[in-house]
Amino acid sequence: MTKKPPATRPMRKRLSWQDPGVRSAVYQGVLLALVAWLAWFLASNTLANLSARNITTGFGFLRQEAGFAIGESPISYTSADTYGRAILVGLLNTVRVSLVCIVAATVFGTLLGIARLSRNWLVARLAGLYVEVMRNIPLLLQLFFWYAVITENMPGPRQALHWLPGVFMSNRGLKLPGLQGGGLDWMAAGLALALVLALLLAHWARRRPAAAGRRLPVGVVACALLIVLPLAGWLLSGASVALDMPHLRGFNFQGGITVSPEFAALGMGLIVYTSAFVAEVVRSGIQSVGKGQWEAAEALGLSRSRSLRLVVLPQALRVIVPPMTSQFLNVTKNSSLAVAIGYPDIVSVVNTTLNQTGQALEGIMIIMGAYLAVSLAIAAFMNWYNRRVALAER
Repeated sequence: MTKKPPATRPMRKRLSWQDPGVRSAVYQGVLLALVAWLAWFLASNTLANLSARNITTGFGFLRQEAGFAIGESPISYTSADTYGRAILVGLLNTVRVSLVCIVAATVFGTLLGIARLSRNWLVARLAGLYVEVMRNIPLLLQLFFWYAVITENMPGPRQALHWLPGVFMSNRGLKLPGLQGGGLDWMAAGLALALVLALLLAHWARRRPAAAGRRLPVGVVACALLIVLPLAGWLLSGASVALDMPHLRGFNFQGGITVSPEFAALGMGLIVYTSAFVAEVVRSGIQSVGKGQWEAAEALGLSRSRSLRLVVLPQALRVIVPPMTSQFLNVTKNSSLAVAIGYPDIVSVVNTTLNQTGQALEGIMIIMGAYLAVSLAIAAFMNWYNRRVALAER
């Protein structure tokens, strides 16, 4: 019977300055202490200066009555509401214009990027000229240009441009037909349900092997859902939805949907400026795909447009998405220039708030926190999408 060897105790690791791990921990600890000391010094010095000047601090002013009006608001707001609600209105205005410009700049910029690679000499040169001109003119100047075009060169409401029924363009903005009635909530619920079902259907179709070499027509089914479900909501509501057409009354239009000159100028400036950068991102992404992919697609009998849509662009997305994320973040941050043309974004609303309350430090912190939250949300979504389109390693 053999004896088991005695259990050996694990050797204790001795701390030594020669150990890279020890040096790294010490350096990081010293750096963290310096950063904490600097933050404490700045905070204490700021509070001491504010106290010496009898300036109150804190965010209690958010519950006070604002007392000023806001030109346009996606939610109900009056001057009797609080500063907190006014800042919420400014944040929603910033998010609204950012989302609209991100979608429009992505579509327009993608078309421009494809046009730059066109075999047609004139189309490629015109797209290149647009990109070089627009991205080298400062955005603020472009905003001033579009605002002047809309407010100074457009006719008044009585001589408004009238191209389509219910659509009027004047120096008061763009008037469009709208919907009103109690059935709008039902239609919105049907549209939301249709979007969810379309996404689930697309996810299921990608995982389901094609039967007999045929793919499920996801696009056709999704379009049918987007039409049928809101229509079903309209019928369930008792068809209590009416078309609200704008009409001239007095010196301005009444009814319908109004796109203000400030929103239109800001949107045009951001879309025109950002689409030039998006075009370069798309062009470089397409050119990163090997020429052999084009040749293989053409050998299969695919046209150039189908080769681009089905073969090249899906592969180019892995290169396009990361720099496109930066452009989306730039749209959000560049929207802060709206204060120059009077659009009530969060910067404009907070500026009015701090002028009335004197809470400058808190106002700047609110602006920084709002842009940080929106930017992190966009970055998180784009990172998720980037992981979806990335190549899976084996």
